[in-house]
Amino acid sequence: MTRSRSLSFSVSLFAIVAAGASGAEARTWILQDVPPPPPAPDAAAQGQAPADAQAQAPAPQAPQTAVVTHITVSGNERIDNQTIISYLPFQTGATVDDQMIDLAVKTLYRTDLFSDVQIVMNGNEMVITVVESPIINQVVFEGNHAQTKDKLRDEVQIRPRGVFTKAKVQEDVQRIIELYRKSGRIAATVTPKIVELPQKRVDLIFEINEGPKTGVSSVNFIGNKAFADSELASTVVTRKSYWWKFFASQDNYDPDRMDYDREQLRKFYTNRGYYDFRVISAVAELTPDRKNFAISYTLDEGQKYNFGRITIKTDNDKLKSEDLLRAISIKPGQLYESDRVQKAVDDLTFAAGANGFAFVDIRPDEEPDPNNHKVDLVFNVHEGARVYIDKINIVGNTQTLDRVIRRQMLVSEGDAYNKALLERSKIYIAGLGFFKNAEDGVKITEKPSTSPGKTNLEVAVQEQPTGELSFGAGFSSIQKFILDIGISQSNFRGTGQDVRARIQTGSIQKDIDFSFTEPHFMNRDVSAGFDLFESSYNYSGVDYSSDSTGIGLRLGYNLNGWAVFRPRYNLRRDKISYTSASACDGLLYNCGTGITSSVGYTLQFDLRNDFINPTRGWNAILRQDFAGLGGDVKYVRSELEGNWFHGFKKDMVLRLTGDAGSIIPWNGDAVRINDRYFKGGDTMRGFQYAGIGPRDTSTGYALGGQTYAIGTVELGIPNHLPDQYGLKTALFMDVGTLGGIDKRLKINTSTGVKLDNIVDDLSLRASAGITIRWKSPMGPIQFDLSQVLAKSKYDKVETFRFSQSTQF
Repeated sequence: MTRSRSLSFSVSLFAIVAAGASGAEARTWILQDVPPPPPAPDAAAQGQAPADAQAQAPAPQAPQTAVVTHITVSGNERIDNQTIISYLPFQTGATVDDQMIDLAVKTLYRTDLFSDVQIVMNGNEMVITVVESPIINQVVFEGNHAQTKDKLRDEVQIRPRGVFTKAKVQEDVQRIIELYRKSGRIAATVTPKIVELPQKRVDLIFEINEGPKTGVSSVNFIGNKAFADSELASTVVTRKSYWWKFFASQDNYDPDRMDYDREQLRKFYTNRGYYDFRVISAVAELTPDRKNFAISYTLDEGQKYNFGRITIKTDNDKLKSEDLLRAISIKPGQLYESDRVQKAVDDLTFAAGANGFAFVDIRPDEEPDPNNHKVDLVFNVHEGARVYIDKINIVGNTQTLDRVIRRQMLVSEGDAYNKALLERSKIYIAGLGFFKNAEDGVKITEKPSTSPGKTNLEVAVQEQPTGELSFGAGFSSIQKFILDIGISQSNFRGTGQDVRARIQTGSIQKDIDFSFTEPHFMNRDVSAGFDLFESSYNYSGVDYSSDSTGIGLRLGYNLNGWAVFRPRYNLRRDKISYTSASACDGLLYNCGTGITSSVGYTLQFDLRNDFINPTRGWNAILRQDFAGLGGDVKYVRSELEGNWFHGFKKDMVLRLTGDAGSIIPWNGDAVRINDRYFKGGDTMRGFQYAGIGPRDTSTGYALGGQTYAIGTVELGIPNHLPDQYGLKTALFMDVGTLGGIDKRLKINTSTGVKLDNIVDDLSLRASAGITIRWKSPMGPIQFDLSQVLAKSKYDKVETFRFSQSTQF
């Protein structure tokens, strides 16, 4: 009884090379598929079978069986006998037949440890003869230029010291070819070779012929009437090749990318009312010179549709259809947009969850009416099976403690599974700044649980450096030369504590500060911290210089998932001096040394979809400080800031910003010049720092204002450059005003006559332009090119502004 199956490669001899002093030979083989030889001709194939062949044919034999009393293994060098025997589907003492022996041969082959297996029954003794698969000594790539060896090593699955099999090699060949195909080299070929070494080892060589890179000569659209070719070309990802676009990565032919482009076209049209739009065909034709492809999309735009009847059907009596209908923004008669349908599903899910029904299944049905060009919507709301969270596992955090991540989550073990809360938790975790962005650096996935009705959650994070030792030097049009030395750690000892120290010096301002923040003070959802600072300020555009030293104490309370209350106390000592000695009258300017003791708070609301790079939502910040709790200064300072974001596409985000503030003295006090507002530069582009607001026209000095309001409209411009270049471009328009100084500053204190040289009005200022932000290796750099649209005649303007700083 004999069964054998040989896994042997059909190879052709390529070369023979010396293997070294041992005298053994190393042979190089090219792996290739060769069809098996035809079976040997038998009597029937050669001619007419003998007439008595049927009579001479042996009668079928009964299956042979044997009892295995002993198993002998031979041919193995690395794998011991007991390991091989353990793979068999039977053991000593079992009764076996031909089928069981054949199953044993197949089982040993499936381990990938053997290239040949033979099993023979010698009476009751089973003899297993094996030929072990070689071990890979090294994996070598030859002929690669467009792809690095590191990139290729990451792509293949075969590794040194692994078991060599032809199937694995062929799989890796296809992976390498696919990698080249996606980079535009569709003619690339890969030839695998092996070099036989002593001791059943082989070197595996992938010989690569990369072939030419195929570009895109044109991207054409046929059948489009509603939208121009240029608008559709900006919608698809594939771009036409140009010789000067050295860093472009989407200007080569890729069939997978064409499928993606078809979907992008569908989304583009269906979000503009074309419900029955379809791409009839997408064809890529090779140009006669065989260097490029001409890509053509044939479109059927169809007709524009509006939304028709909106109906909500629910099988839960506690979820009223009329209440759910108010939660969605779609109204009959509005232009059909496919994205709004999905948004309506999200809004209904949130509304049901807010009413205590987190486990709902909402499925929209679209019923088109071609005659009236309307799409009726029916939202079927069903209460789904309740699922609860069994375990939450944190993985990928080598530095950050688990508890730091867990306290950012809005759910915990035992809570009901809630998709909306998990998405928000993902944003909060990414908002720590310890990990990569929410898309890549934080992932929350469901894992099976052994408990019925429960699911496990896996929170996978990818940490990024949180400590920084910086030494920077820069130049700006305002500060001139800047020197910055700092050390920071935003995740101190993995506990989430923030520790920062910095020394910055420039021609205008010098700062030394140290801060510490504990985000979870006394194991409660309360942050606490303190600040120590010392600064000096001396700007030629104003008539004073100041030196300040102080300390600040602060707390932070989370009111809910999107609002934070932060009370604080500050004690500051200021020393003020003036360029003009006559300007110091002691009442209005408070020359010399003064103490400010103030208590205040910040109330922050944040409903942005991402704290790092928001594309949707809004946030608002209210700040108030009350000075006069001891000290020499008495005032109430109030400031309100708001931001609203709307993203149209990547890097094309509209941001509306409003910022207003006022400082009001009390008990007959006057607001000191260093407590007033100075605007311009970064806060009002197109104007110099302290370039707007009240001014002494006789000297040109800015006096600062007690009230301001500034609004900004900014729209990001896609630049189609890879993210690693760190370039962001935006168009902007700033509109604002600043004014409202103490009336006593406008009157000569000796004569009581109004001073004509003191100008103060709340006239509107406006500017527009383009801003470029670059995250350079030296630190963030910003360029502002502005055109002033409205100003007062005494304002100080600037067309171009350049600033550089060091990240800290």
